[in-house]
Amino acid sequence: MELRKDPITRSWVIVGDDVERQQHSGYCLFCPGAPNAPQVIATLHSSDHSAGPVMAMVHPSPLYRIEGEPHRHAEGIYDAMNTVGAHEVLVQSIRHDIELWQSSDAEISQFLMLAAQRIQDLKGDLRFKYVTLFKNYGAPAGQEFDHPVSELTATTFVPRRVLYELRASRDYYMEKERCVFCDTLGQEIRNNVRIVESHGNYVALCPFASRVPYEIWIMPRPHESSFERSIASKAAHLGELSTLIRRTLQRVMSIAESFHLVLHTVPNTYQKSNILQYWKTVDEDYHWHIEILPILATRAKPYFLKEVYYTHISSEAAAEKYRKLAIR
Repeated sequence: MELRKDPITRSWVIVGDDVERQQHSGYCLFCPGAPNAPQVIATLHSSDHSAGPVMAMVHPSPLYRIEGEPHRHAEGIYDAMNTVGAHEVLVQSIRHDIELWQSSDAEISQFLMLAAQRIQDLKGDLRFKYVTLFKNYGAPAGQEFDHPVSELTATTFVPRRVLYELRASRDYYMEKERCVFCDTLGQEIRNNVRIVESHGNYVALCPFASRVPYEIWIMPRPHESSFERSIASKAAHLGELSTLIRRTLQRVMSIAESFHLVLHTVPNTYQKSNILQYWKTVDEDYHWHIEILPILATRAKPYFLKEVYYTHISSEAAAEKYRKLAIR
């Protein structure tokens, strides 16, 4: 496999035939005592023994591999490089039947702490420009494993969606010397029509220009550019975030059976770029957040110009419906 860059959209695409996922019939790779279990990278035990350990494991069929160098090279006008990076599975629970929204706040906090530690550790590798956490739940979302897991990737490039955010954040900051996410959050809190729930230092809201029906974001109220640094330095508030994630996912699962969840955090500031120039004010202009995109099976409307989205539910109506749901 190799990474190829589209010179028009600037997207990096994994190309190759070696993408078949290994099948393991009859047993779960991530349950305790599984034969041929993936290599364990890190284990985090609960401090109060109220939850079992959470683990980071090497993905059994990784898209990115830790060994080697990117060796970015030209093929005529095109750019290509090796699929160097990291691809890990974060096992949320040793139990096979407990998902995040069914877990206790202590269990979710433990999982978030492990994710923050793994992101921080991988950012110590100067080959990697971006590290993130994501979760695909349900067959329409491309869920790979039955066991409750999330995944983490480290890449030698910054994904295009994040580049869009970095450019817009930098431009807004250069003009106003303020964070566009903070200004957005402040306006949403004042208007209070797209806010779904707030809990302590964290807010769940439906974005003004939602890409899909019932899209919902979780953001910290204070300005924080780095998820991993925030988790490490503000452990006292971790329970607030855990509660909001649990309740938000319960709302999502009341409306949809599948979703994509992805963490957007600051790029690897140890990996400087004199060309892109995003890193000079990034701690002031960027704001970490979690994006959750539910997948609905009804009323899909085709629209084929990519990056222009269609949703039949306004963010205001979505937020109102979310608020009315009975959540424990």
